[in-house]
Amino acid sequence: MYDNRPKKDWISAAITAALGAGAVTSFAISRGQHPLVALTITGFAVGAALIIDHYWSA
Repeated sequence: MYDNRPKKDWISAAITAALGAGAVTSFAISRGQHPLVALTITGFAVGAALIIDHYWSA
């Protein structure tokens, strides 16, 4: 009768993951890492956060 499942907020999960990974990878870029590698790491972190948010959050 009622939908007891919580609403997923995918945008905030993606933004939080991007900001966290972006902060770390921007430091890595300043130390000489290639920017494409940093963007790949950031994209992977966002994808992983969205998957974890979808399957493991109550």
